[in-house]
Amino acid sequence: MAQEVIITYETLFELLKRERERPDLQKLEPAFFSDTISYIKDKKKVLEAKSDSVFAAEERKKTERQLENIYKIIKELYERREKKIINLALDKSRTKSSLIDTTALLKEEKVVFDAIANLLDTYRDAILYSVLNEKMPFMDPFALKPKDDFKSALELKKSKKSTKLVRFLGHIPKFAGPELEEYGPFEEEDIANLPAEVADVLISKGKSEEINEE
Repeated sequence: MAQEVIITYETLFELLKRERERPDLQKLEPAFFSDTISYIKDKKKVLEAKSDSVFAAEERKKTERQLENIYKIIKELYERREKKIINLALDKSRTKSSLIDTTALLKEEKVVFDAIANLLDTYRDAILYSVLNEKMPFMDPFALKPKDDFKSALELKKSKKSTKLVRFLGHIPKFAGPELEEYGPFEEEDIANLPAEVADVLISKGKSEEINEE
């Protein structure tokens, strides 16, 4: 059984050093975030402790400097891991491989990885594959936009599972979906990723045809 890692200033520095020196994402303990938060809280308790002694004043100054460095270490550690996660997601989107090693991801980072890979897949379908099929890129109205919040990113994968990619066979004016959401207008040869129930109606009426993404 792996030995439990106790978070200290020294261990945080070592984790950052290891992340700096090695190209692959390094494994962290599953409880890394919660342990780090507890460690920071303990440091802040030292600052909040009231005492007029010279020793206590020196201890507070030392803790303040240490906290500043701790914040810098955590920020750099996150950003280095963030860059590696983005590269992993890019490899996943480009290769469509199920062999991408994600075992070093924390559960929170796995959510980020899935969201980024899914976003890259969405725009690859909308832009690259459209151009390769001699069609103008179609920006999926259900894809993430910069103003979308983090909750939308987490829900993208789930929402994509209940959609269908279709090609329109003629002009379709703007119309409302079952929940009064607006779609269109669409022109002949436009491609869109629509909710399955909306796509099925259009297909049954001969207004569009499904594109098999396999």
